[in-house]
Amino acid sequence: MRNLITDVPGVLVGNAHDAAVASGVSAILLEAPAPASYAAHGGAPGVRDTALLEPDKTVEAIDAIVLSGGSAFGLDAAGGVQAVLAERGRGFRIRDLTVPIVPQAILFDLANGGDKHWGRKPPYFELGIAACEAARADFALGTHGAGFGATTATLKGGLGSASTVTPSGYTVGAIVAVNAVGSVTIGDGPQFWAAPYEENGEFGGLGQPVRVTREALRLRLKGGPGENTTIAVVACDAMLTKAQCKRIAVAAHDGLAHAIRPAHTPLDGDIVFAAATGRRPAPADAYALNEIAVAAADCLARAVSRGVFEATALPFPGALPAWKDRFGRIMVTP
Repeated sequence: MRNLITDVPGVLVGNAHDAAVASGVSAILLEAPAPASYAAHGGAPGVRDTALLEPDKTVEAIDAIVLSGGSAFGLDAAGGVQAVLAERGRGFRIRDLTVPIVPQAILFDLANGGDKHWGRKPPYFELGIAACEAARADFALGTHGAGFGATTATLKGGLGSASTVTPSGYTVGAIVAVNAVGSVTIGDGPQFWAAPYEENGEFGGLGQPVRVTREALRLRLKGGPGENTTIAVVACDAMLTKAQCKRIAVAAHDGLAHAIRPAHTPLDGDIVFAAATGRRPAPADAYALNEIAVAAADCLARAVSRGVFEATALPFPGALPAWKDRFGRIMVTP
């Protein structure tokens, strides 16, 4: 187990970024077409090809999911991923043609200090190609991929991931680009809201404060409407229907609420995709499906914290500090 979403058999991840632009793309490739759905609970989502993920729509399986910076400009990234997958013969077959099915979500990182004056050709199509071609089982967290330019209210955001195995033996994983309007740490201290879910000191091992004060509960917010969003994918190796994937996506949003204060605001575009690679049989009953749903939420909470914990600050004037810049000296060794 790598403690990454790629522990789920059939899932690969590729990252690409442009350091001068201070933005990037993460491509989550499914080695075989897989059923998937999504849930958008933030007030300002930015998406591509998500309507077909509803359980009543015709397309039953997808080939990849893209998470990207760049706000609406970043929606070009899915086209780059599609171009690579089409060359590989992947996609929905229509006569002798194939159309890769690649839903996408974007986050706003246009005001983070990078050079966004790209003229008529934003870099995201090419970043999508690079991310797709880089897809593998091992990938970096923090200031990488879709999390490269991400921020939170108080600290640098980033790309996070985590995985687990349910009591019934299903492998569940999550990947997230954390660009929240709120904060993932408690008050002005180093502890994470998701501390109860931490495993093996994966984000510092500091646990929770003895008491959460009223001051710690005071909202810490950044930016304005449309300047945020936490976007994520959860996956499992069970054989699920699109409707069941929808239910997993809805439940996994609890992980954002456990890890970020506040989540699901009118200022966020919080989106979670859920995919099932079908390498293991379908859950025997609703209880086994519930195990997957809870594991997805817990993994997502951990992934959020790992994304911020592993991030490095951007090299621009006024850039937010990384967690390790402020608190790294007090980490607990597992």
